[in-house]
Amino acid sequence: MLTYFLIILPTLFIAYLLFSYLQEQKYKQKPYYKLSDVVWQRFAPAPEAQLLHSVAMLGDVGAFATDGKDPVLKMLEVWQEKNPQNSTVLFLGDNLYPIGLPPEGNRHRKLAEERLQLLLAHFTDFSGKGIFLSGNHDWFKGRKGGLAQMLRQQNYILSHSKGNVDYLPANGCPGPVALQLADGLLLVVINTQWWVQRGEKPLGKEQGCPYESIDEFYVALNTLLRQNRHQRILIAAHHPLYSNALHGGKFTVKQHVFPLTAAHKRFYIPLPIFGSLYPIYRKMFGAYEDMSHRKYKKMRRRLLRIFHRYNNLIYVAGHDHNLQHFEVQQNHYLVSGSGSKTSFVKKGGKATFTLEQLGFFVLNYYDNGQVWIEARIASVEEEAGLVVFRKRLKSILEPAL
Repeated sequence: MLTYFLIILPTLFIAYLLFSYLQEQKYKQKPYYKLSDVVWQRFAPAPEAQLLHSVAMLGDVGAFATDGKDPVLKMLEVWQEKNPQNSTVLFLGDNLYPIGLPPEGNRHRKLAEERLQLLLAHFTDFSGKGIFLSGNHDWFKGRKGGLAQMLRQQNYILSHSKGNVDYLPANGCPGPVALQLADGLLLVVINTQWWVQRGEKPLGKEQGCPYESIDEFYVALNTLLRQNRHQRILIAAHHPLYSNALHGGKFTVKQHVFPLTAAHKRFYIPLPIFGSLYPIYRKMFGAYEDMSHRKYKKMRRRLLRIFHRYNNLIYVAGHDHNLQHFEVQQNHYLVSGSGSKTSFVKKGGKATFTLEQLGFFVLNYYDNGQVWIEARIASVEEEAGLVVFRKRLKSILEPAL
C-alpha cells in the first residue's frame, strides 16, 4: 500500500502533467475551431453585398513597438487604407502599459507620450472614427489614484487629435454611450473598469455622469437595448464576459508547476502541488481583474441578465491577450486583446474559436443586413495580416433572401 502511494500515484500525476503539457504545446499559437466552424473558409459575404461599415477592434495595444515596425499597427494601417471612410477603430483599453499616462517627470511618461502620438497619427489623414476606451492599466492598474491617471490620458488624447477621435465613456463614467455607426448598426460603449476600480470613481452629475446610482445605469442600458431591438448592437468594453484564458480562470501546466513565473518569466522554481494554490485562488476567488472576483462576478451577472433578454448583440472586449469567439443564446462575445501581447488561451468549452497570436477582430456590416467577423493575425509575409477565422453572425433581424 505504501509503495502504491509513494511510487504509482506520483508517477500517474507526472504522466498527467506531461500529457497536459504536450496538449497545450500542440495547440499553442494554433487556432482552435468548434467542429461546425472547421470549414469556415468555405463561407464569405456575397460578392454583390455592399459594405456599409467596418469596425477594427484592437485591445491591449499598450506595449506596441515604437520603431515603426510593429506588425499589429502595420495591419491597422493597411486596413485603414482599404477602409478610408464609413469605418471605426476601437481601442478596447489598456492603451498604455504599464500604468497608463503618468504625470510629467515619471520615468514612464516619455514612452507613454510617444505611444499615444503614434496611435493618434493613424487618424491624421483618416476619414473614419477613432474611439479609445479605458482599461485597468489606464486606471493605474486599478489602484487608488487611477481616476486622475485615466483623466490625464483622456485629456491628452482629446487635445492632440484633430476631432475624429473620442475617449468614451467620458470622465470615467460607467456609460452607456451610444453612437449610430450606420443605418441598422449601433455602437454602445461601457466602462467596465468602473466596477472593479479601487479608490475614487465618478458617479452623479457633480462628476459629469448622468446617473446618481449604478442601478440607474442598468435601467438605462436595458432601456437602450430594448429601444434598439430593430438593429444590430455592438457593445464595446474592456472586460470580457466569457473567456478561456487567465482572467477566466484558465491556467497552463507551467503555471501550476512553476507559479513564480507569474512574477518573472525566468523564475523557473518547481513547486508542484503547492504551486497550484495560486491558480486555484485566482480561479475561485480572483484578483480584482478576474471573473471570479466578487465585484467582477457581480457586474458580469447583472450585465448577462440584461443581455440574455435580446438576440441582436455583439459584445467585444480585450483584457485577455488572445483572440476568442463565443456564441451564447444567439448573442456573440469576442475577446480581441492581443494588440501587443499574447498569452495562453484554452481550447474548447463554450468557445467556437480561440487563438494565441498577435492580431485583432474586424466586424463588417453589409447592406443586406448581414454581419461578418474576421480574426486577423500579424504575418511577416503579409502586412495586411492573415484571416484565420471568418463567421457570419446570424440574426433574426436579417431580411429573408
